[in-house]
Amino acid sequence: MPEQQGTDASPERLAFALMEKGALTSDWLPAFKRAPRHLFVPDVIWPGTAGGNRQKSQIIRSEDSRAWWDAVYTDAPITTQWDDGAHTGPDKGKIPSSSNSMPTMVFSMLDALSVHEGHRVLEIGTGTGWNAALLSHRVGPENVVTVEVDEATASDARKRLQEAGFVPLAVVGDGAAGFALEAPYDRVIATCSIGQVPHAWIEQTKPGGVIVAPWGPTYGGEAVVRLTVKSDGAASGKFIGSSAFMRLRDLRTERKHVREYLKGKPWPADGVKSTTTLSPDDVGDWHVMFAIGAQVADAFPWVETYKEGSYTLWLRDTTVTSWATVDFETDRTEFEVVQSGPRKLWDEVKRRTSGGTARAAPASTGSGSR
Repeated sequence: MPEQQGTDASPERLAFALMEKGALTSDWLPAFKRAPRHLFVPDVIWPGTAGGNRQKSQIIRSEDSRAWWDAVYTDAPITTQWDDGAHTGPDKGKIPSSSNSMPTMVFSMLDALSVHEGHRVLEIGTGTGWNAALLSHRVGPENVVTVEVDEATASDARKRLQEAGFVPLAVVGDGAAGFALEAPYDRVIATCSIGQVPHAWIEQTKPGGVIVAPWGPTYGGEAVVRLTVKSDGAASGKFIGSSAFMRLRDLRTERKHVREYLKGKPWPADGVKSTTTLSPDDVGDWHVMFAIGAQVADAFPWVETYKEGSYTLWLRDTTVTSWATVDFETDRTEFEVVQSGPRKLWDEVKRRTSGGTARAAPASTGSGSR
């Protein structure tokens, strides 16, 4: 494998780091070597941070090849597209819409997929093509179908795959619909997050087959779920680790502005005031949001920040009937609450916590019917 001059980053060093973490197993090492990450990363990127959701400044390979190479062989995600391709400038866009995922996450999910030679695999979200290449090496490209909704992204990925010597069936389409023409599959893996498991995926998976996908509730937080499909058309399984993926485009939701909830009136409108000893800071961690979201349906948070670390936590429901605010100030032990509508959203969050820590979310998920 080539190594960029003047940098310590290399495929070998990344492989060693991933194996030390237990993410890259010996059975996936040949695929890692045959499909090195740099072959599947575009020339213009926004590197991410390990364990974080912030992108660094843009790197263009032709202008700084060393920085580009370092980013590729760092165990961190890389954003490759913003705003479904509408954003073309050098700065960051509003919403990242395509990426080359964090290698630890890539190989952890592939390991959970439990593929064997000859398995038929459906991948939802081609992205840059790296995951499809790894699967193609493992089970044979003739056994891999990869679906991507964005035509430009799909075209670029297909080119990279072909140049690297892989020719899986690469389809442009809605990933939520799977790809019935090549069904049934032994394995289905999604590289984009979902809020519900599309029933098409279950229908297109053989009984005993496995589905691995990032699942996140409306409220926030996310975890990878591993489901086994049963002969009766249901699928069940457990969450196997936290994650942070971009939403499947068909399952995105559009948030209404605060003014829609206040119905044109200034805050607090018709809200009822109270106080709470539960700090908004105690319910803001990723895993806590996930646990709350798995139990508080159809609601989501938003934070309005002020000076010196103070902020207002807004809670809103998706049907635009109820809202709540909780004001946070440092060194306070009691916080002002305002709630409006038939749902008392802050009360719902409080009931799902104990001593400021969210109770564990259910360990399994259901059949995924619409």
